Amino acid sequence: MIGFIGEYEATLDPKGRFLLPAGFKKQIPGGASEHFIINRGFEKCLSLYPMKSWNPIFSSISALNQFDPKTRQFTRYFLNGATQVELDSANRLLLPKNLMDYAGLEKDIVLVSAVDKIEIWDSIAYKQFFENFSPEAFSNLAKEIMTGEQKIQP
Repeated sequence: MIGFIGEYEATLDPKGRFLLPAGFKKQIPGGASEHFIINRGFEKCLSLYPMKSWNPIFSSISALNQFDPKTRQFTRYFLNGATQVELDSANRLLLPKNLMDYAGLEKDIVLVSAVDKIEIWDSIAYKQFFENFSPEAFSNLAKEIMTGEQKIQP
């Protein structure tokens, strides 16, 4: 299993390319570091999956019951815009224009570890995400998620 650690700033060139940070490239097992799937994230960001991380997810989605309308809705949304990309000779990745527009990416971006994938955020949107989340809110969320204690809604 691939597991990423780190947060890196990068800049998009006029064609929508960015240099994959060496810190992330080193974390990808040898021979698996040139091909990726990029798609929309759950928030207004992009998710970059090494093929080793993408293949089990795609297999799980493929095994779902396509006769279930909720499954079809999820599958359409999750795979909407998913595109295979590969590193060029300069270790750059080219972002598809439709995905850049979805995530509001123009120039300054942040690449963030997200367990088995890398999230790509607009730099300003990423900072705003954390400005709106207090340490106390994070502590409460951590307790709920990591201990399984669910709050009862009144």
